[in-house]
Amino acid sequence: MHKWWNDPEIGYYSDALDNPDYYTLDQLKDILRSISAKAFCFVIEHDGSPIGDCWLQQMNLERVLEQNQGRDCRRIDLEIEKEFWGRGIGTEAIHLLVELGFRREKADAIFGVEITDYNPRSLKAFQKAGFEICETIARPEGGESGVSYDVVLMREGFDRAEGAGPAALARLRMALPPVSPARKP
Repeated sequence: MHKWWNDPEIGYYSDALDNPDYYTLDQLKDILRSISAKAFCFVIEHDGSPIGDCWLQQMNLERVLEQNQGRDCRRIDLEIEKEFWGRGIGTEAIHLLVELGFRREKADAIFGVEITDYNPRSLKAFQKAGFEICETIARPEGGESGVSYDVVLMREGFDRAEGAGPAALARLRMALPPVSPARKP
C-alpha cells in the first residue's frame, strides 16, 4: 500500500498532487486510521497479493451534503497499482462497494467525487457501474485539470436495476476479484 500511495503516476490520477513529498509510513497509517473511522476499507488483491485499496465512507464534502440534506450519502474512493489498470478491476471494486452501500448500509446515494478530466478511466469505471455525472466543477486555472466531475448512483436507480431482473443486475454487479478487509497498520 505504501508503494502505490507514493507512486507519482498513481498520485497524479488520484488527484493527490497536494503532497509533493512522499508519504512516510507513519503518515500513511494516520491517514488510513482517519479514513477507517468513518469508512469500510478494503485491500484489493489479485492472486493473493495486494494491488490496491478502496473504501466506502460517509460523505465528508459539505457541498455534497448541503445539496442532499436528509439523505445518507456515501462516497467511494479507490487506487489500483498501474500494472493492473485497464482490466476492469476498478469497476468490479465499485460494484462491490455499491452493493455494500445499498444492501447492507441502506445508503440513499453513493458518489464518486472530484474525478478529474484527465482521468477518463476512473470516470468510465463509475459509469459502467451505473453512476451518472451530477456535477461538473471548474478547477483553478493553471492546474492540470480544467474540470472535475462528481458522479452519483441513487438508491432508486440501484433498486430499479435490481427489480429489472438478472440482465440488469449483471450490468450492476460483476464477479469480483478477492477483496479482503484492510488490516490496521
